[in-house]
Amino acid sequence: MTRPAHPHGLTQAPSLTGPHKGYMPGFGNDFETEALPGALPQGQNSPQKCAYGLYGEQLSGTAFTAPSHQNERTWCYRIRPSVKHSHRYTRVELPYWKSAPHVVEDVTSLGQYRWDPVPHSDAPLTWLTGMRTMTTAGDVNTQVGMASHVYLVTASMENSYFYSADSELLVVPQAGHLRFCTELGIIDVAPQEIAILPRGLLYRVEVLKGPARGFVCENYGQKFALPGRGPIGANCMANRRDFKTPVAAFEDRETPSTVTIKWCGQFHETRIGHSPLDVVAWHGNYASCKYDLTTYCPVGAVLFDHPDPSIFTVLTAPSGVEGTSNIDFVLFRERWMVAEHTFRPPWYHKNIMSELMGNIYGQYDAKPQGFVPGGMSLHNMMLPHGPDREAFEKASNANLGPDKLDNTMSFMFETRFPQHLTEFAAKEAPLQEDYIDCWADIEKKFDGSPEGK
Repeated sequence: MTRPAHPHGLTQAPSLTGPHKGYMPGFGNDFETEALPGALPQGQNSPQKCAYGLYGEQLSGTAFTAPSHQNERTWCYRIRPSVKHSHRYTRVELPYWKSAPHVVEDVTSLGQYRWDPVPHSDAPLTWLTGMRTMTTAGDVNTQVGMASHVYLVTASMENSYFYSADSELLVVPQAGHLRFCTELGIIDVAPQEIAILPRGLLYRVEVLKGPARGFVCENYGQKFALPGRGPIGANCMANRRDFKTPVAAFEDRETPSTVTIKWCGQFHETRIGHSPLDVVAWHGNYASCKYDLTTYCPVGAVLFDHPDPSIFTVLTAPSGVEGTSNIDFVLFRERWMVAEHTFRPPWYHKNIMSELMGNIYGQYDAKPQGFVPGGMSLHNMMLPHGPDREAFEKASNANLGPDKLDNTMSFMFETRFPQHLTEFAAKEAPLQEDYIDCWADIEKKFDGSPEGK
């Protein structure tokens, strides 16, 4: 398999007004942007009268009194206040999108599991109807834990919009191109990129190139942040400048529309008479963004031994336990292997974190067979896992010169909570029933004689 070409040249949705598609660099920055000149107030947030007859409104991602270095909010200047995008609500069912706690009685989550790519169906699927939950962890009501999903999208959302009051969404495309038309601007994403959609941000999803498939980490807890680099210092891993936040763009359309909200694991729909994507200008630090995974600069051992996989963390969502994350997003991409006297693939281990892995493209070094692009695996907390026999034998007998690990990009959603399988994951998704057998032919090599040293 060859590494897929990186996407270029996507254009702005014609229905949105504003400058040509563009992004502002930085992660957690305080941005300001306007789609019409003079729409953004200067020197204050809430003038008596806003330009162009706009309404000022604040979107808060943290408590008002959160410490200043953690406080997140964005001031929006919009055609209508968002209370006009909300009417009476009706419960709707999205049967494949589950939230924690979700434990299925006849499903065993204790085990090592692996799936082939979830196939597309013949039915047209949108961002909402095409979401398939694989695992849940924690509790959405107490705002801890996560859920992992696969999305299958073949159809754009037509006059339909969505936001999650429960969670921040980390989107990892594996096939196809999607456009997120958000209140704060346009984000186009394709394989080798990720997008972050904050809690409470409203958007519509369009298919630019389909069918589209990928993975979603739904974060119930504190927002994703860049990990502390510690002695690594100021550079490498994911750098702030490589994250891109969209410039302002808006819709001024009078057309019947629906808004769906995810709230406490339930879905509710309201009907309005216009597009809610009506933010003409905004400033603040609570916004969506995208990131090009090919700009991730891995670091590693340059003499001997294999560092912990935490060295490959792109983003982390903290928990109440120092150094133990609610979620880590970890990336295994192309890199040089140079360690001497060292077993270079991931070693055998078990730990307190529950690890869901996905393959974006290529071959993962610890599992040369069976873990295909679009596939997933789950190794729950305190369950042993590691290389299969083929990977072990190859690494144990390799000539340890410099070796480029190429054509590979896999990731991991790991959490301090156990991940429970959904019924879909256990009974409908293409589970590899023989995955556990990949370790069956590992041989006993013990030799207690003096010659065996």
